[in-house]
Amino acid sequence: MGIKIFRIIALAAAGMLFFAFPAYSQELNVFVSIAPQKYFVEKIGGERVHVHVMVPSGASPHTYEPLPGQMKALSGAKAYFTVGVTFEKAWLSKIRAANPGVMFVETARHIEKRASDHHHHDQDGHAHGDADPHIWLSPPLVMLQARSVLDGLAAIDPDNRGFYESRYAAFIAEIVDLDIELRNMLTPGTDFMVYHPSWGYFADAYGLRQIPVEVDGKAPKARQMRKVIEDAREKGIRFVMVQPQISTRDAEMIAREIGGRTVIADPIAEDWAQNLRNIARLIGGRQNG
Repeated sequence: MGIKIFRIIALAAAGMLFFAFPAYSQELNVFVSIAPQKYFVEKIGGERVHVHVMVPSGASPHTYEPLPGQMKALSGAKAYFTVGVTFEKAWLSKIRAANPGVMFVETARHIEKRASDHHHHDQDGHAHGDADPHIWLSPPLVMLQARSVLDGLAAIDPDNRGFYESRYAAFIAEIVDLDIELRNMLTPGTDFMVYHPSWGYFADAYGLRQIPVEVDGKAPKARQMRKVIEDAREKGIRFVMVQPQISTRDAEMIAREIGGRTVIADPIAEDWAQNLRNIARLIGGRQNG
């Protein structure tokens, strides 16, 4: 009888606690566009945030259209952390309409964008291109984005600013350690070839140079392809980096011509830190296979 009474009391107490602290009552629903942002927001927000990613794994931020269920889920969001990908330009106005009360946090607002490295030159030989959105691939620039994330979370949940500040400081320390680790893997002046020029900020951070295959965002023509192959042979490049969101046919042909291979380098992989380590090992010649 005593055990039964204890169980009843315990269950009743658990029930009271449940109603006093309902599941997820303190969790903030926030949205981001791509998976690396989820990594950043969770590093700072911890268990206080539930992060929804708009562009799923395998989809392209350039062409993705959100599902009706995603637009509906936005109605309960406290904040949307933007980063400047093409998807946002097409959909932010509709997202605002779906949830007029959501706070938009521009994580790129303190960052000067570089021009894209697409092959394109005018008659004077000067390169042109749209602004490169891939700012999350540079650890030094992620430090700036992290500050914007901190300020955004503190704005929608000011009572817990101290919690976010503590986690922000720990995340900055992690980024500093990662940056040192990457610098030890990479040699400034190294050239690497990519199909789509996503890694310009990464290259800038570590004194590298990415050589893109695409021309003005399109597959190269035969003459342009020959030039790319010649460049790769001249520089001793033995691999072409491709991303899973883009066709690899042309890259595979180039790889065959240079006696090399294609390798997957996903710029929107969710495990941001490990992804950058993998890329650094590849470019630095420390990856087998």
